Amino acid sequence: MQSGQTQQVLQFVIYVYIGAHSGLDVYDQIKYKHRNPAIQRPASGPALAFPPRLGHKRAMLTISDLSLRIAGRLLLDHASLTLPAGTKAGLVGRNGTGKTTLFRAITGDLAPETGSITLPKNTRIGQVAQEAPGTEEPLIEIVLKADAERLSLMCEAETATDAHRIAEIQTRLADIDAHSAEARAASILAGLGFDAEAQKRPASSFSGGWRMRVALAAVLFAEPDLLLLDEPTNYLDLEGTLWLESYVARYPHTVLLISHDRDLLNRAVSSIVHLERQKLTFWRGGYDQFERQYAERAELQEKMRARQEAQRKHMESFVERFRYKASKARQAQSRLKALEKLKPIAAAVNETVAPFRFPDPEKAVASPIIAIDRGAVGYAPGKPVLKNLSLRIDNDDRIALLGANGNGKSTFAKLLAGRLNLEAGTMTIAPGLKVSIFAQHQLDDLRPEENAYQHVRRLMPDAPESKVRSKVAQFGLTTEKMNTPAKDLSGGEKARLLMGLAAFEGPNLFILDEPTNHLDIDSREALMHALNDFDGAVILISHDRHLIEATADRLWLVRDGTVQPFDGDLSDYRQQITGGASERRERKETDKISKADKRRDAARKRAALEPLAKQIKATEGLIERTRKRIEGIEAQLADPSLYEKDPGRASALAKERSDLSNALSRHEEMWLDLSARYEEEAAE
Repeated sequence: MQSGQTQQVLQFVIYVYIGAHSGLDVYDQIKYKHRNPAIQRPASGPALAFPPRLGHKRAMLTISDLSLRIAGRLLLDHASLTLPAGTKAGLVGRNGTGKTTLFRAITGDLAPETGSITLPKNTRIGQVAQEAPGTEEPLIEIVLKADAERLSLMCEAETATDAHRIAEIQTRLADIDAHSAEARAASILAGLGFDAEAQKRPASSFSGGWRMRVALAAVLFAEPDLLLLDEPTNYLDLEGTLWLESYVARYPHTVLLISHDRDLLNRAVSSIVHLERQKLTFWRGGYDQFERQYAERAELQEKMRARQEAQRKHMESFVERFRYKASKARQAQSRLKALEKLKPIAAAVNETVAPFRFPDPEKAVASPIIAIDRGAVGYAPGKPVLKNLSLRIDNDDRIALLGANGNGKSTFAKLLAGRLNLEAGTMTIAPGLKVSIFAQHQLDDLRPEENAYQHVRRLMPDAPESKVRSKVAQFGLTTEKMNTPAKDLSGGEKARLLMGLAAFEGPNLFILDEPTNHLDIDSREALMHALNDFDGAVILISHDRHLIEATADRLWLVRDGTVQPFDGDLSDYRQQITGGASERRERKETDKISKADKRRDAARKRAALEPLAKQIKATEGLIERTRKRIEGIEAQLADPSLYEKDPGRASALAKERSDLSNALSRHEEMWLDLSARYEEEAAE
């Protein structure tokens, strides 16, 4: 095994960062040699000791007062965050807010403007390489080489002569379970869609998307102490996504995951880090729980702001009424000072996402719009990818295609779109049928130097400018973005443009192949509403289960060289592809539990939650009593005669109301925290 070849493979498969405190070995130098040329492995003498794998009892990642700026644009402004070791967290936020930039700062590829990022000594950070491996080495070898410590120990074991060092090496190999490395690597590759035969093929024989899976497999196999995953499902099918979800949930170390897949964020992680308005906020629970708590907090903030605004207006009214009256001048000045000290509560920002709008078909066509009888289709004569196709599509169908990548989903979509012809059988198409298709690879078909307006102008050569711009606006692109060259648009903006162009003429059948890869969660929700409002038929290929469940009425399974209706829902399909031995054991254990045991468990759970429930109830009573007292005080303060008859009493009431308002805010925040804890513990 050549050292240069090993280093080359490691460079593009996985980044492994180890803090430059002590114990750096030859593989650390791959990343650090350009920063510190003085770090060198001794040419002779005892080998450097390998650092132990980190435990889970301390903070893994501490971000303090961090500010990041890219091209003059401030993305994080004095943001702070602490992630305990072992945390599985999803990093969410609108596209362009700086999530990937934060990853670059954590890995040391970007220097912060202010603040610091602290990690424990010898922390190993793993991140999927931006360039996929394309060497002639078999996939299994590429993945095995990703564990730098195991590889170095095995290399050293072949040449070591000192008995004590040989014993240390063998002990360490046993500690890191090196004997099962090949089986673990093969299991990860299999979960990501590579069968035993594919694992032996060279990486160069696979397309870019499949190579990215190899890079992902490599970083998972290395098991870094801090695993950073940036949209890992973009190159996965539904089957791979389900496998990754289960893998991340069981991962033994800390994970920070950027994703817009709602189901992945609900099942694979136990907390959410929200990047919004240049700040980082930590929330317990999955995405649905975060979304609910976020909405509750925004509602509470808006109520507090409204109360403060009412208080401000009341004080301003008093000042305007009595500021020039000698007997009230002191009180008026007091209220002016109070107004100056009144810290405004920011209004909750409701950042609505631009909707998608797909034009309905100009003319309806009779069902079936497409009927296939004993069809076969492929790319080479006599070698069909799909055969025995006997299917019917009606004009109001919403069909999602299931099946692993490589089974023929895109081939079937091309057949329906008229880009492939049948080799055998018949396909009947309704007269006047318009079919449009959107696929991620078509993003490269956009003219890079032309903006969105120019793309649409080609389709509306005689229309006035206002009408063309109105059409572009329906794609969800702002005035600024419709004048931006396509090459400078974000992935999500390109997807909006291409989707709008694909559906421009109002198709009767709209085929979408992985439409969500570059869309954030809110944009995916907007796409869901647009598809439900669309008046034609839809064929959907997606690994986003939330989108499938919300839009598809029928499921077709592409497998074993054919396409057939799937009898069941996504839960049934998930069970079918993930129902392994562990789940069967879980079902058996569940069946053993009697009804009496279940009742006892439920009773114990209620008893354990009872103190928390009492705290919540007591806090609710406290909030109600405080509100009633504030309302009573406000009624008294609304009487102008109070300020003339007893100004001291008015001043005391105003102070009491201010104190009660502050107390009410604290009580409401406590209620939110207690309620979140109750929901989290009840769900366990």
